[in-house]
Amino acid sequence: MAAVAMFALIFGAISYVQVIGADDLNANPWNQRAILATFCNDRGAIIVAGKPIAESVPGNESCAFQRKYTQPELYAGITGYFSRGFGSTGLEQSLSDQLAGNSDQLFLDRVSQMFLGNEPKGASVELTLDPAIQQLAYDLIPEGQRGSIVVTNPKTGAILAMVSKPSYDPNLIATHDTAAAAANYAELNKIPGINLNQNVSGPTGNLLSPGSVFKLVDTAAALNSGKYNKDSELPNPSSLPLPGSSASLPNYAGGNCNVRETATFSFALEQSCNTPFASIALDLGQDAIRDQAEKFGFGDTFGDQLKLQQAVSVFPKDLDQAQLAQSSVGQRDVKATPLQINLMTAAIANGGVQMKPNLVKTVRAPDLRVISEFKPEALRTSTTQPIANQITQWMSSAVSNGIASGAAVPGVQVAGKTGTAELGDSGLNNSWFTGFAPANDPQVAVTIVMEGVDVLTGAKLTSPNAKKIFEAVLNK
Repeated sequence: MAAVAMFALIFGAISYVQVIGADDLNANPWNQRAILATFCNDRGAIIVAGKPIAESVPGNESCAFQRKYTQPELYAGITGYFSRGFGSTGLEQSLSDQLAGNSDQLFLDRVSQMFLGNEPKGASVELTLDPAIQQLAYDLIPEGQRGSIVVTNPKTGAILAMVSKPSYDPNLIATHDTAAAAANYAELNKIPGINLNQNVSGPTGNLLSPGSVFKLVDTAAALNSGKYNKDSELPNPSSLPLPGSSASLPNYAGGNCNVRETATFSFALEQSCNTPFASIALDLGQDAIRDQAEKFGFGDTFGDQLKLQQAVSVFPKDLDQAQLAQSSVGQRDVKATPLQINLMTAAIANGGVQMKPNLVKTVRAPDLRVISEFKPEALRTSTTQPIANQITQWMSSAVSNGIASGAAVPGVQVAGKTGTAELGDSGLNNSWFTGFAPANDPQVAVTIVMEGVDVLTGAKLTSPNAKKIFEAVLNK
């Protein structure tokens, strides 16, 4: 009986490996057999605006082809790398079947190449990125500054730019010299804040405190509850005692919030006052805030069209009243990626409908025929159109009359929201801007975060840089 049971376990394990788990095992980035089986093949190119940013070029005697990355630091967070010793990441991993020519869609191509006696060749992948906007966004993050910028089309979900610093050169890891690749990998990992695996959602994959940009969630939850409307007056004390605690939540001392004891939604968003939104959260309760956050994508991924691993943004559970008040302004354990904040903003821009984010425009077989093509697809309804329109109006006022004025573009109505997430007692913050333009017919949504900066530096690197991106996109 023991022998029969052991044989049953063996056959069960074999069946799992060969059938159920085969796809996951083949796709595992550390599966060296999967990498080695196609490492020297003519892998398909990853293309932006007709030019390859990753391609296979002639190699040496031991390997017919070598993977080469053009403008590597600019696109590293998206392409990832394809390495003999370190597996694959980014699109090189998620689109490996297409790039290697192993996908079901390329079966006839493989048969044709076999009969012709040719080496197998992979499909090419063209991205939705705009190279000029990608370069501009990258250049707007100063060297030595950790930060991320995401630019999307809110109506389609197409990603126009997605950059982060610090970046790296994938060529250093893709080299056929395994000793050099190992040494390069070790050196790159010594760079503070670098993420060679680039689990894009960030695009760095980092989960960050969103600060006051989270007040857009509070606003949507308040309007959706029916307890608040556009004319509501909100309590606006200069400091709100936290229930069950000796601490308090203040408004920003350097702003204009403290000139009023009550505030309209418009004024509270214009000046990014803390206490009105904490009061809303305490009134509605954590379930209402969490439910609205989840409707914007917190706690979930953004669908399979992104083709990149995604970190999941978090609004915590089981909060006491003090924790809820702090969480309502994007502090404590609330964590989000720049992509999450961008798609939340894009949902407001798109009348409450959040589109699936997408990086891949087309996939073409070696003979250039299109085997798959991007089509805009709705992901979820985040809020109603009337609520989205009302929040857009208030976000526009935040740019025209409030502390997001640095994002204003002459002749264009811009909707925006700033955020400052404090990082302990260091005096440094994560500084945010998120917004879209034109407010009455959105063509572009921009989210910027600069990590570990003082208030003045953050103000210089967020809203004014968003203005430059808005102008660049709208002037095309």
